[in-house]
Amino acid sequence: MSAGDLSDALAALASGASARLPVHLAAPDIRRWMEGNALRGAWSFVADAPGPHVCVVALTHGNEIGGAIVLDRWLRQGLRPVAGTLSLVFANLDAYARFNPEDPTASRFLEQDLNRVWDPAMLDGPGRSSELRRARAIRPLLDSADVVLDLHSMLWPSDPLLLVGGPAAEGLALEIGTPPLVVSDPGHEAGRRLIDYAADAGQRGVLLEAGSHWEPDTVTLMQHVARRLLVICGLLPGPLAPLAPPRLARVTRAITARGPSFAFAKTFRGGEIIPRAGTLIARDGEAEITTPHDDCLLVMPSLRTAPGLTAVRLAAFVG
Repeated sequence: MSAGDLSDALAALASGASARLPVHLAAPDIRRWMEGNALRGAWSFVADAPGPHVCVVALTHGNEIGGAIVLDRWLRQGLRPVAGTLSLVFANLDAYARFNPEDPTASRFLEQDLNRVWDPAMLDGPGRSSELRRARAIRPLLDSADVVLDLHSMLWPSDPLLLVGGPAAEGLALEIGTPPLVVSDPGHEAGRRLIDYAADAGQRGVLLEAGSHWEPDTVTLMQHVARRLLVICGLLPGPLAPLAPPRLARVTRAITARGPSFAFAKTFRGGEIIPRAGTLIARDGEAEITTPHDDCLLVMPSLRTAPGLTAVRLAAFVG
């Protein structure tokens, strides 16, 4: 599929129509890793030398298969830390089991988004779903971590970026330095993310949005970022390749769709910078959504949204 055909398919999907999306990756067979040595679908390896505990999480969304490819590759290679503890977690196993390249968006989750359930009140509450059961199962392992890297990819066009849930992880994300954009973001109305849970626990949580869901370049970036993090934390030997200084932006406003008629003023791509404050970017019923400040960064606009879900985040650069 050409870039133009992909754009047409995404436009059709944004309008609510069905569209066939290209899948240029083969979903790995992870049955050999299902038993785990820490818990189901999770492996931990402890080095003789002391160091931090780093958790690398894949498949928070069952159709974002790039992270599973990285973890499967590392487990096959026998990757082990030289210091500290490395945990590799395949998160939403039930959703991933239903991944079908003929309908690749259908297995994001089964009952509720696994990346919106990380509120202790929800985790400790009476709710029941496939995703809550899995979050409760992996919670003790994540609670023991010092650093969490959550590997994600994107459906809608956007430049790759690193997301953090607050100031505590900004320095680590800037040290990783690739992708060259770090966005500090307090989260979504619809629920707490894994990186928010990590921040609340005093851990450093970083979420990588590595590019389009089913492209080889996305997997390459995931592996590069994860390895770079392990070197920074001392779990793997260095050195680190020098990089151009990254940029930090902090979210100033999260736009949540309120009605079913929410629509952007035009098709935006994540990473766009709107030069002037007051520029119209969307309408939500009668309400006009405009940029609150100059040089407003659009963070991952969702071209197909629903009431109560984040449509786009607006951010300002720091420095």
